[in-house]
Amino acid sequence: MDLLAHAAALRALPPSCGPVRIVAVDGHAGSGKSTFAARLAEALGDAPVLHLDDLATHEELFSWTDRMLAEVIAPLSRGETAHYRPYDWILRTFGPPRALPAAPVVLVEGVGSGRRALRPHLARLLWMEREPEASWIRGRHRDGAAQSAFWDGWTVAETRHFSMDPSRPFADTLVREGQVGYEWLPGPSAASGPNQIITLRDGVRPPY
Repeated sequence: MDLLAHAAALRALPPSCGPVRIVAVDGHAGSGKSTFAARLAEALGDAPVLHLDDLATHEELFSWTDRMLAEVIAPLSRGETAHYRPYDWILRTFGPPRALPAAPVVLVEGVGSGRRALRPHLARLLWMEREPEASWIRGRHRDGAAQSAFWDGWTVAETRHFSMDPSRPFADTLVREGQVGYEWLPGPSAASGPNQIITLRDGVRPPY
């Protein structure tokens, strides 16, 4: 896969949030989103990346939508630098503010980045194409036995989230990790037609 070519295509998209093109990288925990997002960001010329692990908390694994809209989406939509306080998963508290510039392309990486409340602000939704069980096994192996109890609760929460607010059916692209590089495949949304993805530039307001 030529990431540089795909990066150029993303930069050529119409802005989706003020002057910014927000590109979401969604998928199951352990599916390889962070690694892929880092490589794509490099291909984009060091595009800023927001990791949703920094917005979620132990008590709010998926209830970070309001914080995302207020601290990130709102300022970016005005062409301003966003500031959010990343959560410390060890200290269980929010840290000092971190800047997220209103760059031409901003990547949002994490489980639920393609959720219903965010899709109107996205230029593209990419889905890491790996089955949940395989992703979770990979994630458990990565995090070790010390995080086993957390993973037990996470898999239940993630399954519940995607059952109520699925992302994959709305993905423009399915990204499949290979032995060398990645394969980009048309997503369910792309197969449904060119007008499946709607952004705020189309005059449609989000429901939240």
